[in-house]
Amino acid sequence: QVQLVESGGGFVQAGGSLRLSCVASGSIRRLHVIGWYRQAPGKQRELVASISRDGSTNYKDSVKGRFTMSRDNAKNTAYLQMNSLKPEDTAVYYCNAVTLVTMRDYWGQGTQVTVSS
Repeated sequence: QVQLVESGGGFVQAGGSLRLSCVASGSIRRLHVIGWYRQAPGKQRELVASISRDGSTNYKDSVKGRFTMSRDNAKNTAYLQMNSLKPEDTAVYYCNAVTLVTMRDYWGQGTQVTVSS
């Protein structure tokens, strides 16, 4: 029932910034939590950041202080602001959402983030 579309990825130099967007097909108030995951070549997919209905956030230690997640309920969109990017941040970034009640997972198609040194 939920479609997620990511955008905002690109190629940047170390120290640069990007803002990723995740647009949901329906009201994000219906979602228990929205998360950003990333997967680098040869690596397992890992949770980078998440945000709950009340706006509370959680971050992977390595991105804390550099990344900020937010949500705009009116636009049905979650964001990941990424500052001070490092080459180790290079990965495909995926938006994930878990619905209320049913706790069903949905995934976006991913957006590539490449950080050069």
